[in-house]
Amino acid sequence: MTIASIRHEVVVVLPPEQVWDALHDVGAVHRRLLPGRVLDVSLDGDVRTLTMPDGHLVRELIVTVDDEERRLVYAAIEGARPPLRHHQASFQALPGEDGHSRLRWITDVLPASLAGLIEARTAHGVKEMKEVLELPATALGR
Repeated sequence: MTIASIRHEVVVVLPPEQVWDALHDVGAVHRRLLPGRVLDVSLDGDVRTLTMPDGHLVRELIVTVDDEERRLVYAAIEGARPPLRHHQASFQALPGEDGHSRLRWITDVLPASLAGLIEARTAHGVKEMKEVLELPATALGR
């Protein structure tokens, strides 16, 4: 059994502390990272439920929120489309040059045959996150 591991990294023109502040706010994905792609978020303990634009729900287990490493790990446990046998992903806000950040997103999925689809989605998603993070604070009511 081979797990597909998909990696993306983008430079964000913000210090890592600011990028981490948005990533670690697990209940605000719809406001701070992917407005429009995620309509709403609710939390029940370590389970985050995302409401998508078409109304379907994706439930994720928040596995790790590591402030020291600025790393968030989550796993899709229900509602992924297409259905996946396994999905776990991590975000990390790393120091970059000139005080900027490197936002790293790694996603592991089964079946590996869906890697192309997941890679395309995550490539688009990381670009969206970069754009939203770099918006002036007033643009999203922050």
